[in-house]
Amino acid sequence: MERFLLGCRAAVQESRPLHVVLGNEACDLDSMVSALTLAFYLENTSESKAAFVPVLNIPHSELALRGESVFLLSELNIPESSLIFRDEIDLHALHQIGQLTLTLVDHHILPSSDKSLENAVTEVLDHRPLEKQYPHSCSVTAELVGSCNTLVTERILQGKPEILDWQTAALLHATIILDCVNMAPEAGKVTPKDSKYVAQLEALFPDLSSRSNIFESLQKAKFDVSGLTTEQMLRKDLKTISGDSTMLAISAIYMDLEVFLQRSNLTAELDSFCQAHGYDALVAMTITFNPHNEPVRHLVVFCPSVDLQNTICEALEYSHCPPLNLTPAPTPHPNLRAYLQGNTLASRKKVLPILRDALWGGNPGAMRTPSGKPGSEDCSQEQMDDELDKTINPLIPEMSRDEEEPVLPPTPMNSLVDECPLDRGLPKLSAEAIFEKCSQITIARSSTSPPQKKK
Repeated sequence: MERFLLGCRAAVQESRPLHVVLGNEACDLDSMVSALTLAFYLENTSESKAAFVPVLNIPHSELALRGESVFLLSELNIPESSLIFRDEIDLHALHQIGQLTLTLVDHHILPSSDKSLENAVTEVLDHRPLEKQYPHSCSVTAELVGSCNTLVTERILQGKPEILDWQTAALLHATIILDCVNMAPEAGKVTPKDSKYVAQLEALFPDLSSRSNIFESLQKAKFDVSGLTTEQMLRKDLKTISGDSTMLAISAIYMDLEVFLQRSNLTAELDSFCQAHGYDALVAMTITFNPHNEPVRHLVVFCPSVDLQNTICEALEYSHCPPLNLTPAPTPHPNLRAYLQGNTLASRKKVLPILRDALWGGNPGAMRTPSGKPGSEDCSQEQMDDELDKTINPLIPEMSRDEEEPVLPPTPMNSLVDECPLDRGLPKLSAEAIFEKCSQITIARSSTSPPQKKK
């Protein structure tokens, strides 16, 4: 694999036709590895004179935000310098001179900025329902499996298994295990085909790491923010909402609240982040897990405008649906307010509607409850969770209701600007949701396991 990737970089610098294997713009581990491994297979099996080149569909600077990808590449001795990123190759220029062919992996819809490349697409390999029809001349494989790399593994093992080396097998094996939540049926992600090809990879390469070690290491790496700047941490898991010409950023920060507040020049960095991206305010939810794998959540509100800060903070403090049970915590600057969150089950998904109501309401007075306190109208727990109950996997009764998870793999955003066609139909699975649910699966298993006999 490493030799192949170094050859790809050399091919890009030459004036020759390129067949680019392009992952999606989320560029998670599944997207990255499926691009690398399918390009590797095509290069070793195709009779085309074009060079097959995997392209990671993010700027090079964004790789640091994908901790699990950085970790796996390092573990398998694949140098970052051998990879080709979207800002290192001009696909539009190649297309204009007739030297580009495209294969799309882990997605099948190009964003508006890449619409002109559609007629260069000759193959699609995806693991979610098709939302677009391609001409018959385009080969389309779309199957609802847990990982797109399961389909790549199938292609390799059915096509030319002798080209599979340990390094490539380890990439495929680790990615499928992470995508399928350690192959746990309770998570509702794994399919029989995923299990089949993980087992075949293990039979071919018995010295692959154990599933548990792989999953635990990748999960830990995914949420390790120790090496990131404040700006990178804020961007790693970011959502935005707007209302009345106000833009609000909401970030999940996988770090203890006190540690986060003690970061050097924190207020200045938060201010720079908001100014650089046009945000009027920032709400950060810090997330850690206690020894029982239960989430511990706290909130940070940064806002230079006193009026807007008061609107946001009052909405959070007096929310009834759900109640957050906030306790103020000391902060180093008046523009920065922090809260210990008593209701740890209120995830960011439940806090988002509170903030949206605050922005759309225009002012705290527009959000008064009969008691005179600002906040959403009183509602029962049954009302709060009714909609989520429709989508939570019934195989996991112990699982928290505060995050939605579809049974089918979610479709990532195809663009940082354009909406994915399924955004309103299927809820997206966030990093926070996977981390929390894996913890809850562990708790559920330990609570239902029969007691061990003493020896």
